[in-house]
Amino acid sequence: MEAASEKQATDIVMLDMKGVCTFADYFVICSGDTQRQIEAICEEIDVVMRREGIAPHRREGTVDSGWILVDFGDVIVHVFASAEREYYQLEKLWSKATPLIRIQ
Repeated sequence: MEAASEKQATDIVMLDMKGVCTFADYFVICSGDTQRQIEAICEEIDVVMRREGIAPHRREGTVDSGWILVDFGDVIVHVFASAEREYYQLEKLWSKATPLIRIQ
């Protein structure tokens, strides 16, 4: 979450997904204002996680699509453009998950 915050991501939330889904323990969801910022957020998260010895299993989406998903196994990071985040409403879709941290 600090990595996203360092790149000025907005509305950062971490959801505890345990007991809600079987494929991840946590979701981190955040937004970026521009395509360049979305890419910078993803790159910073990747650098920080690799520094901790955690490589992503896969990355899906593109900055053009407005949604990039980075799968680190137990943690899945979603970086959205504002319009796509509003459209997909992951927090509402996964409303049974417990919000652990929110940084506005």
